[in-house]
Amino acid sequence: MKYTDHEFDPVTDEQRAAQLEEEELARKIRREVLRVQSGEAEEDIRADQEREEAERTKREEAERRRERFRSSMFWQLFSGNILVRKGASEYYRYLICIAAMFFISIFVMFTALHLDMKHSRLYREVQMLRERSTRLQEQRFRRTTHSAIVEELKRRGIDLQDPTTPAEPIE
Repeated sequence: MKYTDHEFDPVTDEQRAAQLEEEELARKIRREVLRVQSGEAEEDIRADQEREEAERTKREEAERRRERFRSSMFWQLFSGNILVRKGASEYYRYLICIAAMFFISIFVMFTALHLDMKHSRLYREVQMLRERSTRLQEQRFRRTTHSAIVEELKRRGIDLQDPTTPAEPIE
């Protein structure tokens, strides 16, 4: 006789779920064993391997294209990756020297431009001073001529007397 007490069940819900999972796993294993014995599994395995091979070749081709794109000189210059390239570290000294020469040439060019502007400004000032000097010399010659001196002395009321004997040159 079987105990029919419906309130007491010695198997818990977790144990019942585990037992169902084990039964399902056993059914799957039996099904796979039958498939392997009949040869269907080999076809599926072969199809899976071919699919994986196709995916791997696609990934490799995409990686090759990406690598080819990354290795193009224009892209390396644009992205700055040329500086981290394996062979570029040998040329850092030369790149630094070239950069230093560029900066020095820019400095020299701006200095030469500044000096040229200064020279032009000073040249204009010298021209203006020469013109002024010429005008002052003309004024001095006009004022220091004999007739101008005689005129000025007459205007002031002073008589000019010229020497009777010519002056002797000093040797």
